[in-house]
Formats: sequence, C-alpha cells, structure tokens
Amino acid sequence: MKTNKYLAIYKEWTEKIKSGEVKAGEAIPSENDLALTYETSRETIRKALNLLAQNGFIQKIRGKGSIVLDVQKMSFPISGLVSFKEISKTFHSEAKTTVHDFGLIKPNPFLKQQLQTSSKDEIWKVIRSRTIGGERIILDKDYFLKKYVPTLTKQICEGSIYDYLENEIKLKISFAKKEIVVEECTSEDREHLDLEGFSHIVVVKNYVYLENACLFQYTESRHRLDKFRFVDFARRGV
Repeated sequence: MKTNKYLAIYKEWTEKIKSGEVKAGEAIPSENDLALTYETSRETIRKALNLLAQNGFIQKIRGKGSIVLDVQKMSFPISGLVSFKEISKTFHSEAKTTVHDFGLIKPNPFLKQQLQTSSKDEIWKVIRSRTIGGERIILDKDYFLKKYVPTLTKQICEGSIYDYLENEIKLKISFAKKEIVVEECTSEDREHLDLEGFSHIVVVKNYVYLENACLFQYTESRHRLDKFRFVDFARRGV
C-alpha cells in the first residue's frame, strides 16, 4: 500500500485539476507542505509531482514552484495544411495577429539551407505574433521565395496569407513536411510573447511545397508550451 501512495496522491491531484477545483495558473503546495499534509516522505511527493508533470498537469517553474497547466489546451493539427485563420475559428477566445517585421531580404546561410535556394533569390520575411484570449502565445516566422510569391503586403499578412496565395495569385499548395522540437526561448520570443516564466518553447517547423513539388515556404511556428496540444489521427495498416 505504501508503494502506491504516490499514485493515490497523483490521482487525487489530477481530479482536482480536471474538475477545476485547482485552476490553471495556480501554484500547488510545496513538497514540504504536501509531505506534511499526506504524512509521507518528500520522495513520495516528488514521485507524484513528477508524474503530474510528465502527463501535462503541472509545470515546474524556477522561482514559482509547480504551476497547474491548462488541461483544456487548444488543439493544433499536426497533419494537414491549415492556416491560423482557419484554426482560430475553433478557439473560444478572440484571436488577433500583429505583424512585427515584414519585407524582402537576401537569404542568410540558414535560410539558403532551409529553402534550398541561392544568394540570388529574394525572400519575403514575415514575423507575426498571435494573441489569443489577451495573451501573446504564438510567434510565426514565415519565409516565402519571391520567385513563387511575386507580391506581398503587410496588410495581407495581417489577415490570411494563404487566402491570398490560393485565391488571388492562384498558387497550388500541395503538401508540407513538419518537424516538432522543443527549444530554449530566444530574445525574439521574449520580446514578442508573454512567456510567463517559461524558458522553453514548442517549435513546429514547416517546409511547404507546391503542386509541382517545388519548396516555396519555410515556417517556424513557436508556441508557448502550456497552451497547446498537437493532435493527429493515425490508422494502422492492414
């Protein structure tokens, strides 16, 4: 029975969080306080807290303790090509886009590699933050090859770029390769996002191709890690 005490504590706190008794953003008691409450060792409490963290219920933040995460996270599809404007229709909060940087640039070595291009090509650079429910929680960094996207404006970027690409200049966007990683927050993240003490961020890297299999876009979509879950549907082949 003693061996499973940390599981009982874990289950009790998952129910408290799921039911809303303990709300997202609140700090749960310290290891010492919990050990006194449950009349057990700090090691047992630590096991329960680690399990809560592993399963996305809490996040340990330096200087703040263990903070309850929002278990009703916004869902972002992994497969498929869906624009932010299309996804934002599923949110229960108002969404807003702010353009921080826009213009034509020459590719640096990193972008030359990502877009498989040369120094002769020009690239549209678009840096936008996404505010949802009053918090800036996504930073999108988009790069489009000008030879495929001849014109682009800041006004278009404040709306839906994909709506413009597909319906105005009639680009046939076909598929994307995606990579999801967790990285340390950059100074740019700290400038444009409300990070709330988080030191890492979830980055979805997209390499987007046209119908003729030409790579025309590279994107880094940088998400605050407590606000989203990334979903997919998989079927086992027969």
